[in-house]
Amino acid sequence: MAGGLLAAAFPAYGGEADVVDVQVHGAEGSYSFQVTVRHADEGWDHYADAWEVVGPDGEVLAIRELAHPHVEEQPFTRSLPNVQIPEGVETVTIRARDSVHGYGGEEVSVELP
Repeated sequence: MAGGLLAAAFPAYGGEADVVDVQVHGAEGSYSFQVTVRHADEGWDHYADAWEVVGPDGEVLAIRELAHPHVEEQPFTRSLPNVQIPEGVETVTIRARDSVHGYGGEEVSVELP
């Protein structure tokens, strides 16, 4: 019975996509982001399919679509250059999305250089 409870607590599916690292470069409103995402991609039916840059007011400032599963490459890092950030914004949050659960995994907030 304990094994069944343990299996219920830790399902055998990909879960939500987590942001595990963010590097930001740039200045004066234009930035490049390198974001590392971890997700137990299972193939085309369940994979991390995007990450986005969110301003402090919840506005989505940029989105990086991920075009395919990364089953054999975990975690993986993808870049997004030339992200325009409004004047006065000092901190943004990066969150990842997967094709089954949407957003909801670990997010990372970063101060802009």
